[in-house]
Order: sequence, then structure tokens, then C-alpha cells
Amino acid sequence: MRDFLAMGGYGAYVWAAYGITLAVLLGLFWQSWYRARKRTAEAERLRAERRAEARRPRRPIVAERRPAAPPAEH
Repeated sequence: MRDFLAMGGYGAYVWAAYGITLAVLLGLFWQSWYRARKRTAEAERLRAERRAEARRPRRPIVAERRPAAPPAEH
């Protein structure tokens, strides 16, 4: 078993490479999971806002009427 772990004298480099690779992959997995949770929560919040907006009665848009200006005299 010791010979396998030593890998002909290159074991320190090989196992370090495996360890770094594993750490990077775990970091990427965690980052993806965290961002997906954040995006899902944001999407739910936006959906709730839109549902609340749809339930809110809208006030009609009323154009303001101004009397016509008298013709300009020369």
C-alpha cells in the first residue's frame, strides 16, 4: 500500500493535484448551488410582486384637457 501511495516517488505531486482538483470542483459545486438558490429566491420574489401588482386595481389614465389657446394676433 505504501508503494501505491508513493507512486514511484511522485506521490506528493499526484495526491496534491488530486486534492487541488477536488477542492476546485467542490468550490464550483458550492458556488453553483448557492447562486441557484439565490436566483430561485429572487424569481419567487419577483413572481410574488407581479401577482400583487396584478391584484391591485389600476387607476384609469385620464388625459388633462386644456382649453384651446386663442389665435395669436399679428
